[in-house]
Amino acid sequence: MTTPLIEFKNITKRFGSQTVLDNVNLQIYEGQVTTIIGLSGSGKSVLLKHIIGLLKPDEGTILFRGKSLTEMKKSEIATSLAQISYMFQGNALFDSLNVYDNIALPLRETTNLKRAEIDRRVMARIEQTELNEAAHKFPSELSGGMQKRAALARALITDPRIVLFDEPTTGQDPVRKNAILSMIAQYQRKFNFTAIMVSHEIPDVYFISNRILALYDKTIVFQGTPEELGNFDHPFNDEVINSLEVLQKELTGLYSQRKFKILNHVQLKRGEAGENYCVAVFTLSDLDAIRSGLGHDAAQEIIHSMGLYIDKHFGAIGGFSTRIRTNEFVTVLPFSDIAEAENIMNDFVKDFQERGISDIWTEVQKRAPADKCVDFAIRAGLAEGQPAAEIDSIISMAKAQQKEIGRMQCAVKE
Repeated sequence: MTTPLIEFKNITKRFGSQTVLDNVNLQIYEGQVTTIIGLSGSGKSVLLKHIIGLLKPDEGTILFRGKSLTEMKKSEIATSLAQISYMFQGNALFDSLNVYDNIALPLRETTNLKRAEIDRRVMARIEQTELNEAAHKFPSELSGGMQKRAALARALITDPRIVLFDEPTTGQDPVRKNAILSMIAQYQRKFNFTAIMVSHEIPDVYFISNRILALYDKTIVFQGTPEELGNFDHPFNDEVINSLEVLQKELTGLYSQRKFKILNHVQLKRGEAGENYCVAVFTLSDLDAIRSGLGHDAAQEIIHSMGLYIDKHFGAIGGFSTRIRTNEFVTVLPFSDIAEAENIMNDFVKDFQERGISDIWTEVQKRAPADKCVDFAIRAGLAEGQPAAEIDSIISMAKAQQKEIGRMQCAVKE
């Protein structure tokens, strides 16, 4: 079995008479994105501070690569902590320094590298995070997205193996929340660091996380994949997940996957025995090209607007929808056969081509850079299922039937 990169064994932390963490056990694995979720004030930041060594537990053991920190020499602990970087909640960029100097600061403060080597490393990170045009600008001159990229470039300048993100989406609008998470996921894959994120919100953490840790009532009550969390039977789901899933509707206009499955089960049980239903699957093609061409904000606006448009059309006739992947949407049409579903889809496609594409692109242009352009297709497919059939198999059938229903093509703005 793989040895965890970081492991907590029976960790308890008190501040005076108040217990904040109580017998916490958790494992974080190398090369993954791990998200710690829980309500605001539940102790997530305290947990994070134990990982970076700012706090020490009152009871229990923290292990790094299988070795207890209490058994390590000071030099070993320092080496371990040097592998960790931290991206602050509010970016924490220095207003008096330009982007270049903000990124260079950790190297200047913590290494004896010569000026030429610092310059080489800083310029490499600036190029990798697409900040070339902003290198000599100050934080106040940057957009929110560029500030986040600058903060991430600074966090990555020391080549950390672990990067901690403390509430990275706090204070952002719904589209920006997912754009920030998309950026984190992209650079985690690009630089292959281990990402540890804490959040009291659930926007796209399901799509970017390998593992979810649920902090509830001072302890970790769940560790596993996002899919496993959906089937987790615990008061945490009622008190925390349900309250946070309101945000999912705000972000995409669609139901969360958990509520979608519940609604699907309930709706189909109400139908007469043997009454069929249909599933539609919509896919935004080549999302990575959209992100590269238009940026994360514009890409998320496309996802957000598509979700709203699908919900507006199909929700009005009794359909219900969710997003199953970053770029894939699923709609269930209860009690519909394939002939009726095809008529409904034809009406949607006609409206989408006549008005939908234009409406969505109008919103996207508000977030897209003036000098960049990309075109991409939207695909859709239908399949019919019976109440006894597993919906996942019907979704697969619908995907196999997909064909292009529209294409967004932009004109470069002057």
